[in-house]
Amino acid sequence: LSEAPLQGSIGIAHTRWATHGKPSETNAHPHLSHNEVAVVHNGIIENHDELRQELKNLGYTFTSETDSEVAAHLIHYHYQTQPSLLHAVQATAAQMRGAFALGVIHQKHPDALVAIRKGSPLVVGYGINEFFIASDALALRSFARTLVYLEEGDSAELSLAGVRFYNATNQPIQRPTVPLNEDHHVVSKGAYRHFMLKEICEQDKILADTLEGRINSLEVLRASFGEHAQALFEEIQHIHIVACGTSYHAGLTAKYWLESLARVPTQVEIASEYRYRDVIVPAKSLFIAISQSGETADTLAALYKAQQSNYLGTLAICNVPTSTLVREAECVWLTRAGIEIGVASTKAFTTQLTALLLLSAALCRDERAIEVLHQLQHLPALLTRVLAINSQIETLAQQFTHTANALFLGRGAHYPVALEGALKLKEISYIHAEAFPAGELKHGPLALIDAHMPVIVVAPNDALLEKLKSNLQEISARGGKLVVFGDETRTWSAGLMVSIPIPAAGIWIAPIIYTVPLQLLAYHVAVLKGTDVDQPRNLAKSVTVE
Repeated sequence: LSEAPLQGSIGIAHTRWATHGKPSETNAHPHLSHNEVAVVHNGIIENHDELRQELKNLGYTFTSETDSEVAAHLIHYHYQTQPSLLHAVQATAAQMRGAFALGVIHQKHPDALVAIRKGSPLVVGYGINEFFIASDALALRSFARTLVYLEEGDSAELSLAGVRFYNATNQPIQRPTVPLNEDHHVVSKGAYRHFMLKEICEQDKILADTLEGRINSLEVLRASFGEHAQALFEEIQHIHIVACGTSYHAGLTAKYWLESLARVPTQVEIASEYRYRDVIVPAKSLFIAISQSGETADTLAALYKAQQSNYLGTLAICNVPTSTLVREAECVWLTRAGIEIGVASTKAFTTQLTALLLLSAALCRDERAIEVLHQLQHLPALLTRVLAINSQIETLAQQFTHTANALFLGRGAHYPVALEGALKLKEISYIHAEAFPAGELKHGPLALIDAHMPVIVVAPNDALLEKLKSNLQEISARGGKLVVFGDETRTWSAGLMVSIPIPAAGIWIAPIIYTVPLQLLAYHVAVLKGTDVDQPRNLAKSVTVE
């Protein structure tokens, strides 16, 4: 662009995450219709096959495999009978099923851009004599000063004169503007090679920020969860947690805490499963949605479903204060992780765990709540000590450069930690990795053990350690290649085992502590394999499509 500056006052572009049709120039956005209409589209048009056939019957020709081209032709079709481009876009959106957002320009309107939201996030950014649209505010951090978030069904008409907003019934409306706070040091790698390493290494400070002003030596300040939290927490008898990916693993860990500390039965579900099944909601149930971005499509859909069900209330645990999830939930815990650039979540995950442990302590009705708070007060300092073993883990990573598969094991609340370790390794190093509860070894996974299968074990000093050690013996007896992240106060046998000593930690905060070395292992293995650590293939930071 610097060599051939673009002419004109408007433009649209899209970083496509392929859903319909492989990544190719033909399938790339924008999509055109008759060289008049150009469209960028985020989301999925569920009835695109039906609409495609109708448009073909009307004489339209398709050049791509995407559902997005349907939108371009449909807008062209409606434009012939509608009084404006805005009306044509609104008529098109009404005819399409699914969750999507559109950005549209037309040859006959050289200074106008129309955008619409239906189930997929969309934000308008205001710069200096310029306006932008994006699916995520993070994309606008270098350009915009203030933002307007479109509500469900909203459309916007951007022109040189300004921006006009319309609701789902096409009535002109005003939406509130919010400032876009850009923190330059956060969006810079600084002295680090990758954003992911920076985000791992700042977790001690980040977790101190997460805790600040929210606890004292005797209690969790319930108001930190929102103005309705105090009354809500007194009535809770069941909890449903819904999330995706890494956030789901945070929820799984929380189940152990909530049931042990608070004695509240807790069910954890993947959002894309929860939203499509017939859910039984016990009386006095709290619904918790966890999302780093607050824009995860399946998690938002699960929240909307929960709002139509018989829950006591809804709680969002999220990192983005201006996100849809935060705006829609009744109670909110902001994790304060700061902007997370790396696609593979690190600091957002540990802040989610911290939030969920605090929730468990807030609901706990005995002296163990104070024990949790005391452990949390030592958490940042312990994480600093964990980060100090980075060089040991970097050396260990060299053993994984030619590994095709890996197995992770944990017990109790550390089984979800093992799941998260396996996810991190597969996400950024592309090594196939699975995780199991260690007690499940003899029920199938033991068949995979040989001298070429590394087995990474999370081994804190808790009540399950001796049981875990017997599982390690089963692996050693079969020539397995063991890597144990274990408490520094315990001894580990030599032989086939590599042990990495982890600072001794209280049982409640141990899952947070043991998460960090697994993040470092995944990072260093990926660096040695030469993958794109911050932007692994086929993945996106904010999953705004179903």
